Amino acid sequence: MRVLPYGARAAMVDFDDPSEVLGLHASLERDPPDGVVELVPAARTLLIRFDPGRTHHDRLTGDVLDRSTMDVVPREAAEIVVPVRYDGPDLADVAATTGMSAEAVVRRHEDGTYVSAFCGFAPGFAYLTGLDPALHLPRRTSPRTRVPAGSVAIAGEYTAVYPNASPGGWQLIGRTTLTVWDVDREPPNLLAPGTRIRFTS
Repeated sequence: MRVLPYGARAAMVDFDDPSEVLGLHASLERDPPDGVVELVPAARTLLIRFDPGRTHHDRLTGDVLDRSTMDVVPREAAEIVVPVRYDGPDLADVAATTGMSAEAVVRRHEDGTYVSAFCGFAPGFAYLTGLDPALHLPRRTSPRTRVPAGSVAIAGEYTAVYPNASPGGWQLIGRTTLTVWDVDREPPNLLAPGTRIRFTS
C-alpha cells in the first residue's frame, strides 16, 4: 500500500491487491480521520480528499498506514436483491465459451455474493466483485453502440447493471427492471461502493 500526494487537497492510495481497497474504504468510512471530506474508490486505488485547513498529507498518510485493510466489516447496509430475466443476447455465447449450459451460467451468476467495489464509466455504473471465476470472460471484441438500461452483464472479474442506455462492450446475460441510478432519489446510486448485492431470477 502506497500513499502518494495528489495535489494540495488529496492523497492517492495505491494497492497491489484490489480487495484491500474495500477494506481501507470501509475502515475510513467507519472511523474517518479529521479533515477527510470524500473517498473515491477505484479498482486498485482510493482517492482521499481532505481539508488542508484541518489536516495535511503527512498526518493523513500516517493514519492510513496504521490501518488494517483486511477483515474490516463494511458499513451496515441492507442487501440489494436484483431481479433478473436471464435472456441476454450474449448468454448462449457465454455458455459456449465456458463449456456450460445456459442454465449453469445462470445458476453460477445467481449463486454469487457480490459487493460494489467502485463506480465508474457512467454515473451509477457499479463494478461488482464476487463473480464466479468460471465466468471471468473478456469484453466483446466488437462493442455495441447501445446497451439498454438495466442490462446485466459480465466482463473480466466483474459483473454489473447498466444504469442507463449507453455504448458498451460487456457480455450481456440478462436484464432487470430495477432502477439502479435515479437523480430524483436520495441517494441516486442504489449500488454505492460497499453495498452487498444478490441476483435472482
